[in-house]
Amino acid sequence: QVQLVESGGGLVQPGGSLRLSCAASGFTLDYYAIGWFRQAPGKEREGVSCISSSGGSTNYADSVKGRFTISRDNAKNTVYLQMNSLKPEDTAVYLCAAREACVAGIPADEYEYDVWGQGTQVTVSS
Repeated sequence: QVQLVESGGGLVQPGGSLRLSCAASGFTLDYYAIGWFRQAPGKEREGVSCISSSGGSTNYADSVKGRFTISRDNAKNTVYLQMNSLKPEDTAVYLCAAREACVAGIPADEYEYDVWGQGTQVTVSS
């Protein structure tokens, strides 16, 4: 079964850090760019970051630049999102998705991607 599974979410205080993982099963990530997205209650899904299949190109939403870092380990078939200096407004369900290549602006429409994960909850609160 082709799927992406996110993990690593949880409750963290403002200023804290979390590392999310997006693991693929049933297919290899080697040929896919991976995007991270988030959706807060009552808000539209937002593109957060994207990494190319080789890992040589990354892009970020302005709201997370300088705080979040995307990386990948193709040997482990996994992509990571290191989140530092977390803020309450970062609270959301975080999802990953696979497509052929990253697109400027990190569109978050479901049809833009071939495979989606179910998401992991990140809550930033004191």
